[in-house]
Amino acid sequence: MIFSESLKKNVDFQKVYQERNSKANRLLVLYVRLNGLDRNRLGISVSKKVGNSVVRHHLTRLIRESYRLHEDLFQIGWDMVVVVRKQARDADFHQMESALLHIARLQKLTLEEDRV
Repeated sequence: MIFSESLKKNVDFQKVYQERNSKANRLLVLYVRLNGLDRNRLGISVSKKVGNSVVRHHLTRLIRESYRLHEDLFQIGWDMVVVVRKQARDADFHQMESALLHIARLQKLTLEEDRV
């Protein structure tokens, strides 16, 4: 990820959650917060309710790859936390990619509307 880094600390996740700025679709929930930096920070949260560690890690990789491929579409300077819902357990890459871009557009984080 060229313009981004990962959110790793619990305190950073909590700051994003406390903003209460979220949008959701069937598969994902996206929380966002301005970070004042020259890069985005992406955090991914997958509950144990979604599945075992193999399933959770697989979903995390799908989201990270979807973001990486479309990173140039996202505005710079945001902390983002993607929360995966139970319904995403059986989603393939294209469904996850579409869901991520959809909620990014809902949050008005994308620079272009047409590219998918």
